[in-house]
Amino acid sequence: MRTTLITCLVGFAALACSTTPAARPVTTTLPAAAVRHVVVFRYKPDASAEKIRQVTEAFAALKDQIPGILAFEHGVNNSPEKLNQGFTHVYQMTFTDAAARDVYLVHPAHKAFGTLLGGSGVFD
Repeated sequence: MRTTLITCLVGFAALACSTTPAARPVTTTLPAAAVRHVVVFRYKPDASAEKIRQVTEAFAALKDQIPGILAFEHGVNNSPEKLNQGFTHVYQMTFTDAAARDVYLVHPAHKAFGTLLGGSGVFD
């Protein structure tokens, strides 16, 4: 009986330490006029992880350079469906409203980011 109890406790402890914690629901309330801007990239197959990291960090830095950006999120396609047509990375910015998005589109920092992308050599 004691051996069974100890075995069960060790098993439970191992399971508790090895599982991924449950995702927490997003509880941030966005302004009613919030706008999301989604960008999907298809990097060249030979684009290095370092170059992709540089692009992602430069994109993320815009949040601190341009007013009205509430959030920046990014991720890599992991769907087993294979319907992404070569697009591998998605980036999403959330703006306070459409006016903030419009400011972003013409902002010098956004234009500089576009220049960086054009010279990066990671896109066709």
